[in-house]
Amino acid sequence: MTPRPADRAYGAGMGCGCLIVLASAVSPRLGLFLMWLFTDKVPQSFDGNWIVAVLGFFFLPWTTLAWAVVWAPFGGVTGVGWFLVIFAFLVDVSTHLGAAQSRREQRSAA
Repeated sequence: MTPRPADRAYGAGMGCGCLIVLASAVSPRLGLFLMWLFTDKVPQSFDGNWIVAVLGFFFLPWTTLAWAVVWAPFGGVTGVGWFLVIFAFLVDVSTHLGAAQSRREQRSAA
């Protein structure tokens, strides 16, 4: 049995991409968990440093997900990938700031 050209192509390891995209639309942590479970992109993108990946999972989930998606084995993150990672970081920061502001407003109202 000979492999199809798509099997030999660069990045052919994302077999469940639609599932990961749908899960990420619900929650970035769910998408990241499924990516970690079904592909090898998360360990590769963090060079096997699981501590950084776990910290990113809890504190910066959109940034960690974007990094794992745009990371390439031989080039790292390049070009438009940096824009996506920076945008995801801004989304994470705005989420944290919005939650802090909401807590402050709840305390002042009580």
